[in-house]
This record gives sequence, C-alpha cells and structure tokens, in this order.
Amino acid sequence: MEKSTSRQSRKKVVAVVGGGLVGALNACFFAKRGFDVELFESREDIRRAKIVKGRSINLALSHRGRQALKHVGLEEKIVAKGIPMHARMIHSLNGKQSPIPYGRKGQVSLTNFCNIFPLTAAETYPNTKMNFDHKLQDWNAETGLMTFARLDGSKEQVKTDLIVGCDGAFSAVRKQFLRRSRFDYSQTYIPHGYMELTMLPINGEFAMKPNYLHIWPRNTFMMIALPNLDKTFTCTLFMPFEDFEKITTGDEVIEFFQKYFPDTIPLIGADTLQRDYFRLPAQAMVSVKCNPYHIGDACVLMGDAAHAVVPFYGQGMNAGFEDCIVFDEIMDQFNEDFSAVLPEYTRVRVPDDHAIADLAMYNYIEMRAHVNSKWFLFRKYVDNILYFFMPKTIIPLYTMVTFTRTRYHEAVKRWHWQNKIRLLVLGSVLNCLICLCWRLLL
Repeated sequence: MEKSTSRQSRKKVVAVVGGGLVGALNACFFAKRGFDVELFESREDIRRAKIVKGRSINLALSHRGRQALKHVGLEEKIVAKGIPMHARMIHSLNGKQSPIPYGRKGQVSLTNFCNIFPLTAAETYPNTKMNFDHKLQDWNAETGLMTFARLDGSKEQVKTDLIVGCDGAFSAVRKQFLRRSRFDYSQTYIPHGYMELTMLPINGEFAMKPNYLHIWPRNTFMMIALPNLDKTFTCTLFMPFEDFEKITTGDEVIEFFQKYFPDTIPLIGADTLQRDYFRLPAQAMVSVKCNPYHIGDACVLMGDAAHAVVPFYGQGMNAGFEDCIVFDEIMDQFNEDFSAVLPEYTRVRVPDDHAIADLAMYNYIEMRAHVNSKWFLFRKYVDNILYFFMPKTIIPLYTMVTFTRTRYHEAVKRWHWQNKIRLLVLGSVLNCLICLCWRLLL
C-alpha cells in the first residue's frame, strides 16, 4: 500500500458515508491523497458479523472496476480470488448447452471475489478511521455538520469538509438533496423480481462448468447461475412478480421447473428446490437516476446512491468503482479544489451513469429473449467478423462496456452508428447474393 502524501496545511476531513464496496474503495482513494478520512457505516463490521444483513446478486468484476482497484494497489489481490468467466452458456429447453463468448480470447469477467478486501485495505491507511454502527440522521451542507445515531440511543456529531454519499439506492445522504430545488430524481421498479437458489457441489466438484455465466432464457423470464468459491452455484430466477405469486406449493415449484428448467432439477435437488423457493419472497429491483450529484463544494454522491441500476449488464459495481477513479482524475485536473471538482464530476458522470442504467434495462430483454434468436446469433457473428477486420472502427457494444473505459454514453452513440453500418453491410451482401443468383439463372 502506498503511503499517504503529507500536507503542509491542515488536512481536510472527508466523511465517506457507506462502508460497502464503493464507500470502502473511495476511502482508499481519499486516504491515498492524504486527506483525513472518516468512514461511517450504519451496520456492524461485516468482517466480524455472524449474519450479514442485506441482499446481493452475484458481482461481476470487469475492466472498469479493475482499473479503479489497480489505482490503489488492490487489483492483483482481488483478481487472484475471483473466478474467471469466459462466456455465456445458454441452456435450451431440450438441455442443449451453447457457449457465446464475451469477446476476444483473453477478455474475461470475474465473479465472486472476496468483497471485504476494499474495507480491509482502507483500514490500513493511518489517516482513516472506521466508524461502524453509525446511522446518519442529518447533515448540513453549509456547516459540514453531520449527526449520527448509535445503537445505544446516543447521538454523535462530526464536522467535515466533504461528505461523500456511498450509502446505496436508498441513500440517507441523498435525502438532503431532495429538499433542494432543481434536483432531478426518479426511481423505477421493474415488474420483475428475483429469487436466489443454491446449487450444491456434486462429489466435491462444481455441478456445472464453472467458468461461464449460465443462462436459461425463457422469453418473459430467465434463470442465471454463477459459480462461488466454495464450488456451489448461486442460481437467480428473474421473473414477473405475478408469476412468482402463482406458485404456492412445493409440487407447483417442481412442476414449474420441470416445464422450464428440467436440467436443473437433478443438479439443485427437488427437496432443496421446494425448501429454498419459499425461504424468502421474491425481491424487488430498482433503478435510480438523479442530477446533479453534488451540492456546492460540500457533498457528492457516488455508486448506487447516485445511480442504482438493475443487474443485467453486470456493471453496477463496476460503474461505482469507476466513479472513484473518475473523481480522482478530476481531482488531479483541478488541483483538489472541491468547488471546481464537484460540478465537473456531475457534468462528466451523469450522462454516463444514465446511459448504463438504460443499457442494463435493455440487456435484460437481450438475456431472457434475444439470445434464443437465430437473428441475434447471426448479428453477433457479423459483429465479431467486422470487429476482426476493423477493430478500431467496429467494436461490439458489450466489448466497449465491459472490456474498455469508453464512456458509457459514447458507447451507446457508437453502438447506434455501428448498427447502421451493419445494416449497410448486410444490405450490400444481400444485394450481391441476389445479383449472383440472378446471373446464375440467366
């Protein structure tokens, strides 16, 4: 870990609210710059908790997240603990399995790395203080005064120079933004929920090939499975809430899986399926957009607090990690002047985060429906051919999003342009074939 740089003037105090992945990584970035960092988390320390409260869908780490981790010396440690995923594995109703590579050889995502590493790394900086069981009640943008509630009923006040809200989709920090004029905010719950099921190892080994994102696309719903370090798979069923509610008995669970996911029953086990399905109700998924991300030079939002996204592009955590490095780059650009850095961060980041939120919504349709289409597979084939021959001109959308740091909104613009190019190419090929057939007939 690099030592923090010293400052001749009084060190500014940065309060990071939220001890999750983005908050902990942010603490590392600020501590590395030499700020006095106070990290506040409403829950107990998850590294010592017997039961970790909260929900999670398996996390996928790709290029954007890795670049942020690399900046604070964490990439190699975390990548070493992850499971590489080379492709999607599509499971048809008849049991056939068909891999669809993510990109070129060597382009892989990682899943199920140890997510406590950023928290432990932040703690190693001598200028960082960890504050668990501190629930934010109120804060003042003009004075920098923050009020926290403790488990014993007491209150604690802290004065800071900058508040960084990394406290999730239902952010307590963001509530203060809602009291101000000209703050745009929207949240959208999609009509689909999710439920997690566990596929245990068979004879001590993974029940399926581990280096894939397994997908069972069924048009209006789907199930995915990602490998865990203990050789289990976490299977996540995404489906309209009304369909979840139709299944009320163990027999109906088996009947449903027999109809739509028959190959998973012997892998998960009928008894396990019947038990796990009713363990928890289906959980909701929300997409959050807001603008601006800052108030003056006093507060800034990052991660899900600024842009919660549905999980279908595997970019929620990566976008949050990229927030950290983008902010850090702007800090260099404006010599750590918060009055200039914060508005520039909003200007740069809002269009990108809104773009990935929309892409995540779109990708759900692709994952549950389009991957079954021969036209989709043909399009992917054409994209890869064009990418091979024109790698600087034609880059598949998934490659731009997952394996580069191309700005999200620029990737979307380029994708729309490339769609036009692809149609022109396909049209030209079709015309050539028609002309060739016509000549053969003459």
